[in-house]
Amino acid sequence: MTQPFLPLTARSREESHRVATPLELFFDLCFVVAVAQAGAELVHAVAEGHAGQGIANYAMIFFAIWWAWMNFSWFASAYDNDDVLYRIITLLQIAGVLILAAGVTRAFEEHDFLVVYIGYVVMRLAMASQWLRAAHHATAPAERTMCRRYAGGVLVVQVGWLALLLAPEPARPWVFLVMALAEMAVPVYAEKDAPSNWHPHHIAERYGLFTIIVLGETVAAATVAVKTGIAENDALGEVLPIAAGGLLLVFSAWWIYFVVPAHDRLTSSRQGFLWGYGHYVIFASAAAVGAGLEIAVEQAVGKAHLSTLAASAAVTIPSAVFLLSVWLLHARYFKVGIAQQLVLPVASFAILMCSFAGRWAVLAAGIVAAVTVAVGVTLTARNPRTRATAETA
Repeated sequence: MTQPFLPLTARSREESHRVATPLELFFDLCFVVAVAQAGAELVHAVAEGHAGQGIANYAMIFFAIWWAWMNFSWFASAYDNDDVLYRIITLLQIAGVLILAAGVTRAFEEHDFLVVYIGYVVMRLAMASQWLRAAHHATAPAERTMCRRYAGGVLVVQVGWLALLLAPEPARPWVFLVMALAEMAVPVYAEKDAPSNWHPHHIAERYGLFTIIVLGETVAAATVAVKTGIAENDALGEVLPIAAGGLLLVFSAWWIYFVVPAHDRLTSSRQGFLWGYGHYVIFASAAAVGAGLEIAVEQAVGKAHLSTLAASAAVTIPSAVFLLSVWLLHARYFKVGIAQQLVLPVASFAILMCSFAGRWAVLAAGIVAAVTVAVGVTLTARNPRTRATAETA
């Protein structure tokens, strides 16, 4: 039975069988609601010919979602004690992201970020309270200082985010850039003397699970778009290649992400920061693939005001970015020989080139992604050094 109050002390990095909890899974699921809202508004912005503004808004809102999710995940990996107070504060963070999700449409259409900001503040104040609680129970002075730095940094940066509401619209991308860098500097500053006790296997699992959920949201969004295209426009011939290509892209993305043991890259705080921060690109591009598939369907049935090339690029660009970022973050460290190293970069370029394949662009990109998986499997099977590395990992 869950205890009302327990000391919020650091867990051991050597803890065995450290896996995601039901609360963490629920947390992920609710955060993907906000991801889905951001993706849907990106579709509307691009389809109406406002791609630049839509992408900028998507990048800002996705950062807020991802950053709050990431901060909770690393904190929970080090301090989750699963008492009643911890659960309540976590549920409060979930409420915050749902408030944020409710403000996404207004942020995209009216450039009003007030509701998004309120939801973000709720999440971040809850996070700061968790760090203060951990500081209260810390036994070592260095750990107590780290926790207080986290809490203070989170609170100070929230004040800075007010500039996003007050600044004129042309200046907001620059305000976002400065404040995003300030947010990312907080963990680096907080852990400069004493790193937190995050668990490598647990972190790798948490990121993997969120990747799966985002890819699942991509499948769901694409399925709804295809269904609508068929039901409302009787356009089976136009949307079938997009559906097939999209499915191949998502299947291949899953395969490529999970083919190597990601936790083996998490051996130090420095690697943890690079790996954790880099997943902003992975998550954002994975979610954008779903939005791109919706855009491609709307263009195919004549509902989107953009060219075939632009609609194709809405799928191929995030797909290529996903593959390249997975390669940069961890896949390349497990590749043996120049042939294995070149597979994903070459595939990323080939998928980009598929943008020029007209109405067959998405299907061509999906085929390239599937061939990439097949080539990777073949090269791994033929290279005994790769097999030995995988078995050791």
